[in-house]
Amino acid sequence: MKRALFVHAHPDDETINNGATMAQLVEDGVAVTLVTCTRGEEGEVLVPDLAHLASHAEDGLGAHREIELAEAMKALGVKDHRFLAKPGEYRDSGMIGSPQNDNPNCFWRIDVETGARKLAAIIDEIRPQVMVTYDEFGGYGHPDHIQTHRVAMRAAELASWKIQKIYWNIMPKSVVAKGMAAMKEQGSDFFGTDNIDDLPFVKDDSFVTTVIHAPNQVDKKMAAMKAHATQISLDGPFFALSNNLGVQVFGDEYYTLVKGVKAAVASTDNLEQDLFAGIEI
Repeated sequence: MKRALFVHAHPDDETINNGATMAQLVEDGVAVTLVTCTRGEEGEVLVPDLAHLASHAEDGLGAHREIELAEAMKALGVKDHRFLAKPGEYRDSGMIGSPQNDNPNCFWRIDVETGARKLAAIIDEIRPQVMVTYDEFGGYGHPDHIQTHRVAMRAAELASWKIQKIYWNIMPKSVVAKGMAAMKEQGSDFFGTDNIDDLPFVKDDSFVTTVIHAPNQVDKKMAAMKAHATQISLDGPFFALSNNLGVQVFGDEYYTLVKGVKAAVASTDNLEQDLFAGIEI
């Protein structure tokens, strides 16, 4: 059976980066496992009625985001989703340079080998042929994303089960450029800059090896995004972008293959369209 492992830092990262891919894999009969490294305790609360959950108030956001994640996974059809550690053990580290980085319980400060051994045990349990996580910069430099990359890549080395293909999430420059142009036409400063090179998460198109084109999964992805209500506003930029670009943004998800052999592709763009391409099950 085909088995895929997605390793993310906080609840909602999985939906933003891989929601359409995960939903499509589930529909195709692939066993999908999500491991989330923190509970996102330091996230901003966008719902006024839930402001009391913030870390500087009652500090109940982590528990609430567990519920949001469960609802999001229900929308995507993912039944196996788990956290890397128990509540309070690997805490959200906040943004780089923030006081939360100094918390001895934050994920940024964990021993990578210890975290990797926890994840390696999961790898040996579920035996995925494919793993998806972040690049060494964590996509955009968040300390928990960087640490997730370190833990995931080390876990793949430590595990007895050898993963055949490892992918990193990627956002190609050409796709972001289309988004910038569309939002600018609407008078929106969605990206906060007119210079695409100012955006830390953008990568040159040459790094893209694989695209998952799943327009039929957009509704599921949007439902999962709505489930993360404390983090993603229904009238905020994500949904504004979707109204302008639709499946061009949310139906296509991009990856770079960093372990394994890229499958031969008979297409004009020479991109894989299946994370399991070339794998013999």
